[in-house]
Amino acid sequence: MIRYSYNKDKEGVVFAGAKDINASFKDLCAVCDSIRGRQVTTAMAFLDMAEKGKVAVLYKRHNRYMGDRHELGGKKGRWPKKCASFVKKVLVNATANARNMGEEPDDMMVVHVAANKTQVIPRRPPKGIRGVRTGGYGYSPVRRSDMELARIEIGLAYPKGVKRPEKKAAPAKKPAAAPSTQKQEAKALAPEKKAEQPKTVATAQAATVTK
Repeated sequence: MIRYSYNKDKEGVVFAGAKDINASFKDLCAVCDSIRGRQVTTAMAFLDMAEKGKVAVLYKRHNRYMGDRHELGGKKGRWPKKCASFVKKVLVNATANARNMGEEPDDMMVVHVAANKTQVIPRRPPKGIRGVRTGGYGYSPVRRSDMELARIEIGLAYPKGVKRPEKKAAPAKKPAAAPSTQKQEAKALAPEKKAEQPKTVATAQAATVTK
């Protein structure tokens, strides 16, 4: 069970999350910042475009040595397709949870979205490049050895001024149908079948002698 980091009133907020994701938590944070405060429909459309690489994602932090993008007005950004697909899956789960609870996810907005690093799994580089100074990839072997996992959490709620839809009452269960009286009367009038007695060896021999 995921413990969400939403510290405000959780009444009326629908959550969904995923953990132990093999993706950069820095890129996930940038994608989460881009959909925070948006309507569910616009956030889903933005993630669809980002997953296909048709729109750049703004990086407010973790952007050292990053190039400027004219699509973002000269600000720094990238195209994190992998992280956009992970955030999109969690958003789809959140909308499904809201629909199962009787809410209308199209009228809701993303009030909470966050990404954090969960654990670091130590690893070692391959044996063939372990003695290479740069690690074979342009970085030191120690920097390339560890595997970092992340988590994502999303919360949906209605914006101020939007009334929540009334939940429909569950349909009443139909009473079990009583057995028909005709079948009961037929069973009562039917003669009881007498159990057939098994033939013994003596009776079988007597039947053969008489023949």
